[in-house]
Amino acid sequence: MELKHINELEKATKKGQAELLRLGFALLFIIAVMLYATQQGVSGLNGIMLAIAAVIGAYMAMNIGANDVANNVGPAVGSKALTLGGALFIAAIFEAAGAIIAGGDVVGTIRNGIIDPSQIPNADTFVWLMMAALLAAALWLNVATYVGAPVSTTHAIVGAVLGSGVAASGFGIVDWGTMGQIAASWVISPVLGGIFAAAFLYMVKRTITYQPDMLKAARKALPWLVAFMGWSFGTYLMLKGLNRVWKVGFLDASLIGLGIAIIAYFITRWRMQAQTSLASSKESVNRLFTIPLIFAAALLSFAHGSNDVANAVGPLAAIVDVYTSATHMITKEAPIPMWVMMVGALGIAIGLALFGPKVIRTVGSEITELDQMRAYCIAMAATITVIVASQMGLPVSSTHIAVGGVFGVGFLREYLKKNYSRMLADIKMHHPEGDQAAIDLFMGRFTQGSIEEKGKMLEELKTQARLQMDPAHFSKAERKNMKRVYKHELVKRSQLLRIGAAWVITVPASALMSAMLFFMIKGIMAP
Repeated sequence: MELKHINELEKATKKGQAELLRLGFALLFIIAVMLYATQQGVSGLNGIMLAIAAVIGAYMAMNIGANDVANNVGPAVGSKALTLGGALFIAAIFEAAGAIIAGGDVVGTIRNGIIDPSQIPNADTFVWLMMAALLAAALWLNVATYVGAPVSTTHAIVGAVLGSGVAASGFGIVDWGTMGQIAASWVISPVLGGIFAAAFLYMVKRTITYQPDMLKAARKALPWLVAFMGWSFGTYLMLKGLNRVWKVGFLDASLIGLGIAIIAYFITRWRMQAQTSLASSKESVNRLFTIPLIFAAALLSFAHGSNDVANAVGPLAAIVDVYTSATHMITKEAPIPMWVMMVGALGIAIGLALFGPKVIRTVGSEITELDQMRAYCIAMAATITVIVASQMGLPVSSTHIAVGGVFGVGFLREYLKKNYSRMLADIKMHHPEGDQAAIDLFMGRFTQGSIEEKGKMLEELKTQARLQMDPAHFSKAERKNMKRVYKHELVKRSQLLRIGAAWVITVPASALMSAMLFFMIKGIMAP
């Protein structure tokens, strides 16, 4: 065999070796969880069932880490504010910290109240239902991660509980009003996320990048932008990140956020004044958003860990409660033992480190091109949308908000580029044909002008051209062709269709899978 063929063979096998190594680490974690679960004082068949449930819970936690965490760090990685390795490290630490510190002492046994626990016949059926739901949601997340589609963990577990609940007790067990709200979040979350992200990006462009002196504009606007970020993240952390250990209302959370905003304002203002070597360019201004983005990734990960760990350990905690309580009864809330919380926290961190990069790349770079300013706008959309929606009582998904924000900034960029191209076409059309010197002179003044000056220049040009009876003499067809030349597509439509399809089928797919698993478990376990 020739040397070049040997090298090609080694390259081809390296990917397979890396996959086997990741699977090996994941398997070691699952085995460790299973062995620990067998030491919890539950014997006989119940002990076996508890160990199986712990294995499924560990598998679910790893899948949450592999898929859902990408929304928190993907934009920062895509914008080069963080390296992939740095993002994985920060997210793993803060996800685990959020789960352990602020994950709460109890969890609802029936996620989101979508089914009525009083209609579940007995504790055995309840355990089978929870196991089927947990495994189905984990399997669906695994499939979504494999194809690189970011999906909502909450929607996956909701659909799974719905499916196994219907399989256990029929359609009457479902609270269809709650299910309607969850279905509404499929539309509400990405639309709100996209609108807020696009609005923030337009505001940043108007206040900084569209100004003649970008550095001067940044020195004035950036402290206020970072201060607003401090308020939103402080409020968001109080309402969503620490809500299980410290209950505060919106007003108190806003006041805490205001205190953080004031500190952030003066620190950023001092930092801007201290940096005297910055150039007045978009690249230099972009770099100023790097540190705020690192903080954003960390805080979003902390809040996500404190909230979504319940998706991994909620059903497992419910099963542990049934098997370890003296009554073996179904309750609406179950305590979370520390070992169960650790399974969720470590599982999310391990899943993120081993299998998270694929979805992180999808969110960060495969939908649209991101820089630090765009990533800032997506992070702001993630917090503001949740704050606004929670005050209005609207159901939202953090995954759909973040991904909707990525699409929002991409489509806004398309619109702005198309609009700018149209202005360039108008400039060319309203100058005498072949007078390139006049066009270049006008473009020089146009580029250096402020937004207001550009608008005035265009209006004057059009008025002058009308008075001269359109000296370029372009036909209507020629005008259309000139506009088509500048048409840009900055959002990958294939990703839009693939992710949208994954969102739509998450609930029905996990529900169908869960119902099938429930009947399978019942067939094995029922006497």
